[in-house]
Order: sequence, then C-alpha cells, then structure tokens
Amino acid sequence: MEKIFNNTEVAFALKSDTELDRAYFLFKMISIEPLVKIGSAVTNFALNINLPVEGLIRATVFDHFCGGINVKDCLSVVDKMHTKRVSAVLDYSVEGKEDEHQFDAALEMTLKTIDFAKERQSIPFAVFKPTGFGRFELYEKLGEKQKLTTKEQEEWDKVVARFDLVCSEALKKNVALLIDGEESWMQDAADELVTNMMRKYNKEKPIVFNTLQMYRWDRMDYLKRLHEQAKKEGFFIGMKLVRGAYMEKENARAKEKGYPTPICASKDATDANYDDAVDYMIDHLDSMSLFLGTHNEESTYNLIDHMKSKGIDTEDDRIWLGQLYGMSDNISYNLADHNYNVAKYLPFGPVKDVMPYLIRRAEENTSVAGQTSRELDLIKAEQKRRKQND
Repeated sequence: MEKIFNNTEVAFALKSDTELDRAYFLFKMISIEPLVKIGSAVTNFALNINLPVEGLIRATVFDHFCGGINVKDCLSVVDKMHTKRVSAVLDYSVEGKEDEHQFDAALEMTLKTIDFAKERQSIPFAVFKPTGFGRFELYEKLGEKQKLTTKEQEEWDKVVARFDLVCSEALKKNVALLIDGEESWMQDAADELVTNMMRKYNKEKPIVFNTLQMYRWDRMDYLKRLHEQAKKEGFFIGMKLVRGAYMEKENARAKEKGYPTPICASKDATDANYDDAVDYMIDHLDSMSLFLGTHNEESTYNLIDHMKSKGIDTEDDRIWLGQLYGMSDNISYNLADHNYNVAKYLPFGPVKDVMPYLIRRAEENTSVAGQTSRELDLIKAEQKRRKQND
C-alpha cells in the first residue's frame, strides 16, 4: 500500500518552527542513553529538594509531552488537535500514590474527565490505571490467590466500588473507558475485575475496555478465552492492544524469582503476537471494539490493509488508533488526514507528580530501537521542507 506516514507537512502542521526546534532538541537528548539516566536522576533530585526547576521542565519536556497541569489547561491543546480530526484521551498521569486519599482523588479526576468527554466530541474516551484506584500489593495478593485479611478485604471492596462507579458513569454518559495494563504479577486480579465490569456494563456495546500487552506470550490465548466467555454470557469486548511498557522489570523479576519470563522470546515474536491479536479482533468486530495503541508503522499498515480487505470503513467507530502526545505525529495526523479514527493520549497533572511518567517515557524511547532516530529524521525533513518553501 502507499506509505502515508512520510508526509511531514501533514504530520507537523500544528507545530511552529520554534516548537519543531524544541522537539528536535528533546529527541536528540533522549537519543543519548547515559544522558537520559543522568538527566532523570538530576531532575528527580532537584524536584525533591524543591529547587526552582519547574519552569524549565514546563517549558521543555513537560509542554512537549503533556497537555497541562489540569483539565482546563488541556482544552486549548484538545481543540487545536481536533482542527486536524485528531481526538484526545485525557490521562491523569500521576503515578505511584499509595493511600486512600490519593485513590479517591484519582477517582474524582477520572469522573471529571468523563464529564468533559460527554460534552465534547473531541474527547471520545476516558482512562485510568488500576493502581490509581488501589494498592499494587492488593492486586498482587489476589492474583496469587492469597486470602486477604479483613482489613485488606475492606480495602479491596473500596477498589471494586471505585471501578464500579466509574464504569456506571461511563455507561450513563456514553463515554468509552480505557483501563490501562500494568505489571503481569498484578494483572490477573485487574483482568478479573475489568471482565466483571464488561459483563455488567458492556451488554449493548463496548463501554469498558481492558488492555492487552502483547509482549506477553499468553495474551492471545487469554483473548480467545475471553471471547468464548463473552459469547456465552452475552457481553461485548472492548480491548486496547499495546506492545507493553514493563519488559525489563518483567524479565528481571522472572529471573530473580525463578519462573519462566512472561515476555515473548524476541521482538519479532512480539510483533507477530501483536498483529495476530489485531487480525483476530478485526475478524470479530461483531462482538469487539479495538483501540490500537501503537507507534509501530508496520502494525498500523497491517491494520489498514486488513480493514481494506474486509471493506471496513475508515470511520467505523469500533476501530480507533492511538499514540502518545508529543510522539509519532507522522502516524496520528496522516491517519486522521485519511479519515481514520485517531486519539492522542494527553497526559496531565502537577509537574512534580507527572515526572515519573515522563522519565519512564524517555527511558522507553531510548530502549525502542529506531523510534527516536525516526522522530529526528522526520523533524529534519520538515525543517528542510520549510526552509525550501520560505
């Protein structure tokens, strides 16, 4: 098929020359692995001892990868993207909080984003992380089939209540809800909980979406089993497919604890697993909706080819494609230009609280072969094109 992702004029139409220069500078920094490690450590240190670095962070890395510090902040970004048919998923990206007060705050923020989404065509999804609503250790314990203490059970009941409230509000307001995937050793409990929510709230159509991390070799079988269950019990499946974000952690823990790694043996095996899941879902659109979260151009072309071969309309609302804000604009904006449904994940939150998320993104970028150099090549090509047209 024609290669649509090289059109830099479309990709960077919303970026000024200054923003393009900043993007080049950031990706150049990210491409140097030791610099990312040192920069992350220095940034954390500076924030922890309250050095006045927030303004600098805000003007560089934060504004490139985030929508703002609160929902209102994000709206100008949302409206700007939507002029090019690119939607937004407001993602409250505060990580690693561990107390009830913080879980309730995350719940309130998720409910607020559902309200915003209900009012705006430009925000088709809301999103949250399972550990935003409850302690990691609880999920882990349940996943290992350990009995909870009375106090833990009370705590878990609150987690379930938070999930239930958010899912019922999403249904009431007709806003699809993406629930992120996390580490494998807590995911079994999260999967079970999300399946219960699908069973309850996806009776007419997919409202609740789980996430499958396809670098795990067991996920294809899991999807097929879930499909059988959904057919039997009469509910729809919503699923976001990603490759996965915790590979080094997963391999290290498996080695340390002496169990086989849950991660595919190679990058090629992960790619094949990912594409198989996409194909399987496209073949069962009568009972499934797919959110394809990927920065991989080949996987995206694979989806486009499969949709074409089956005569599926580009704007079919059972298929969405998503990338992170500040990355892979060549995919997002060129897809939207060809009338596909596209949504950018738009992280927001206080600068200090969002830094762990940003650091993880920078580290992921250095470890994905070719991702950063592809970004740099595209930016360079657009800078050259603009100079020639001046």
